Amino acid sequence: MLYLLIIVVVVCVAGLLFLKLNPVFGGSVSKQQKEAFSKLDNYVDGKFENEVPAKMDMGISNIFSMLKEMIVGGKDRNPSGQLPISPIDWEAIHSEQDSLTWLGHSAYILSMDNKKILLDPMLGRVASPVTWVGSKRYSEDLLPLIDKMPQIDAVLLTHDHYDHLDYPSIQKLKSKVNHFFVPLGVGNHLTRWGVPQENITELNWWDETEYEGLKLALTPSKHFSGRGLWDRNSTLWGGWVILGKQTRFYSSGDGGYDAHFKAIGKKYGPFDMTLIEGGQYDKRWSWVHMTPEEAVQAHLDVNGKNMKLMHWGAFTLAYHSWTDPIDRAIVAAEKANVNLIAPPIGETVPLTREMSVPITSWWKQ
Repeated sequence: MLYLLIIVVVVCVAGLLFLKLNPVFGGSVSKQQKEAFSKLDNYVDGKFENEVPAKMDMGISNIFSMLKEMIVGGKDRNPSGQLPISPIDWEAIHSEQDSLTWLGHSAYILSMDNKKILLDPMLGRVASPVTWVGSKRYSEDLLPLIDKMPQIDAVLLTHDHYDHLDYPSIQKLKSKVNHFFVPLGVGNHLTRWGVPQENITELNWWDETEYEGLKLALTPSKHFSGRGLWDRNSTLWGGWVILGKQTRFYSSGDGGYDAHFKAIGKKYGPFDMTLIEGGQYDKRWSWVHMTPEEAVQAHLDVNGKNMKLMHWGAFTLAYHSWTDPIDRAIVAAEKANVNLIAPPIGETVPLTREMSVPITSWWKQ
């Protein structure tokens, strides 16, 4: 019994040290920040909260049902082989034409007014704090792409989950990014990873800022945050509005469907291009992620013209098939007369008000 107790103590201490010392878990919100946050309407009892209160309910029945699906269910949850990536057209990205390049999941290279912007640049191999556990990327490792990227004017992050904020990606990117724009509290992760404080701007929902001629605004989403065992909702989450000379752009970030989309559309719409989250959904966490049908409705609510589905095509984080999001989104978009584009990962598409990007169903080939 004594030996068993010693082993348990050693394991617990090692685990605590791992959580405390490993930089991948990011930084912590300071006492001064908590005091400042306490004056905000969306910060209650030391935590950020959604506009419509929502709580993760993972009872015994849900846990057992997920374990069952993990073992015997989940048909076609991953591609049959490594997913190919289209060769990046760096010349198109360098041009002055507004454009969008998808890098899988929710990561994008956005060119607007000749400014180069990265959205949620998770380019690492595994959506996890450790490489030996977690969902592995469907395609090749995309971290080497960073070496070929032009100087990045800005990185916009939506929240601090591992499939959006990636330690290896930031380590490789930080020397070639001029500025980071993040929700409240997320900057602590970046400063721990060596990003200078003066290169970080934190925003609350509905906050606006100007950057190099672009207007940026952080908008609400219905989600949650956290990277460790004890930091749930200690940092904020949201979506981004980016308004340029030619293009009005909106990215929803992660989150479930609710009335905030109509509020965003009323304040900032119409949008020439919307990126709407519509993957990794499940009835057991219906408020956390939207279904493809809800994503199409969210696009309509914000008064979008052209839509692209995101949060799929890179990692398996739910129990539906990996192609279910785009297959259902195409059907829903056709019913709603929405111009949905679905270019292959890596392909650059010009951003225009009248976009025409044929759907090739590349995910079935």
